Amino acid sequence: VVTRDDVEESLKAKWQYIKDKEQLLKDLHSQIEETVQRLSVKQSERDFWLEYKNVGSKTQANKVMNLEKDIKEVKDDLHRTTEYYTNALKAVKEENDRLFERHMKLSKEQAHENALRYLDKNSRREIEENEWLKEEIKIYQKEVSDLKASIKLLEEENIGLVTKLVDSRLQNLKV
Repeated sequence: VVTRDDVEESLKAKWQYIKDKEQLLKDLHSQIEETVQRLSVKQSERDFWLEYKNVGSKTQANKVMNLEKDIKEVKDDLHRTTEYYTNALKAVKEENDRLFERHMKLSKEQAHENALRYLDKNSRREIEENEWLKEEIKIYQKEVSDLKASIKLLEEENIGLVTKLVDSRLQNLKV
């Protein structure tokens, strides 16, 4: 037996779960912003080293190439991280929706059962009689369709017999 408090607690737990996921999403957004800031810093470093390289420093050329690689890696990491967290968020939302739908379905079923449980004897008896009458109607409808089929067969048989009788009388008249 699930009480209203149980349902409310379950709903509160679901909402808390959703809020936790939203906080996780906010944290992920802040991480993405940090990564974008790091990318900006790396790009400014790259610009500095490119200018230094153009001045003629061949010894710093390797640093510039390494920084460019770092920038590319950071961009790739940012892209992968963004994609991963976007997919994770979508999966979490789908899971939340599925759990919420399941919970609502269970709540509806339990509400129906609880409503039946708290009805007075007369109402309960009326519901039971209504169910019984529905079953009886199905039985009578089947019997009616069976009787209609047998009536049709009997009518066809009678028509055949009357036709034979008329044919035989016609032959008797001819004779």
